Amino acid sequence: MGNNAWFETVAEAQRRAKKRLPKSVYSALVAGSEAGLTTDDNVKAFSELGFAPHVAGLSDKRDLSTTVMGQPLSFPVMISPTGVQAVHPDGEVAVARAAAARGIAMGLSSFASKPIEEVAQANPQTFFQMYWVGDRETLVQRMERARAAGATGLIMTLDWSFSNGRDWGSPSIPEKMDLKAMMKFAPEGITRPKWLMDFAKAGRVPDLTTPNLIRPGGEAPTFFGAYGEWMGTPLPTWEDVQWLREQWGGPFMLKGVMRVDDAKRAVDAGVTAISVSNHGGNNLDGTPAPIRALPAIADAVGDQIEVTLDGGVRRGSDVVKALALGADAVMIGRAYLWGLSANGQAGVENVLDILRGGVDSALLGLGRSSIHDLTPSDIVIPPGFRRDLGTES
Repeated sequence: MGNNAWFETVAEAQRRAKKRLPKSVYSALVAGSEAGLTTDDNVKAFSELGFAPHVAGLSDKRDLSTTVMGQPLSFPVMISPTGVQAVHPDGEVAVARAAAARGIAMGLSSFASKPIEEVAQANPQTFFQMYWVGDRETLVQRMERARAAGATGLIMTLDWSFSNGRDWGSPSIPEKMDLKAMMKFAPEGITRPKWLMDFAKAGRVPDLTTPNLIRPGGEAPTFFGAYGEWMGTPLPTWEDVQWLREQWGGPFMLKGVMRVDDAKRAVDAGVTAISVSNHGGNNLDGTPAPIRALPAIADAVGDQIEVTLDGGVRRGSDVVKALALGADAVMIGRAYLWGLSANGQAGVENVLDILRGGVDSALLGLGRSSIHDLTPSDIVIPPGFRRDLGTES
């Protein structure tokens, strides 16, 4: 990569990703739905929060470590599960290695491009993420495969309403990379020779199948084949959530909670943790940023279960804002995908170092010696910032 492979912000990683990736691949990462209101608010909301720093008597030693879902984290960031990572030939394995090198946990999507066995080997702190796809027998088989591979926790993602259509246009994604698809996308690929060369060196084309959704004795379904099955599966109930949690029997996170009443139902279902998340803005457009919904949810259930936040985190200061408002840790998605796109495993490590440095810097300025000492008094919260969704009137 030469001498300038390092980048100093996540925004710079995104700029490099845009230069390196074919247009349709980059567009798939930008994602969002409809008008992109939620995708924008996820990031913008953090900029509305300020800090109240101290200037003397600051702490020379700062403890950034914590534990979530029974896993020690060197700092309060985890890798959020994201779907097929055709941005780099090493995909989720590179991300898992980077996370392990920086002492944090890895979330692996059911729709990932690499099998759970390879990822858990690269990072023993791997949580396997499941959607409600297929019948109960299939779900148990999938879960037991993850357990056998060494997954240390399960993440159940429920916030998806299959909204489609983007005002700026959706990328064209082929069913699979056969000869016809390669011919169609050749003009895009040729304009991005470095990306093409990475795959050529690895001796493979981008894989658009989902190896973690293989049925016993079957082949890996394509992304769209799996998506179709998911759309055709009857929607889960709270009883189904509790059933899956009982089948797993270990640390269990419910991802996608934005309302206080849902958070309380999650507690009743026996989950270990929830992720306050709106699917990165890829779901119901017009849903507020998770950081707006977090304070009410943390107030309601934070003393009963672990609360994480997922959505819009681009800086270490964003992490500190989330922790001050009641999160135990945050999960990142696009931020590490930009790093992976820009420079593979080293790019993901670069992003994690940026975030860690930002957490440390904010903690220093706030005069806190530990992330566990953060409180809402460290943050300047403008009137009307909070969105207390699903609270009794």
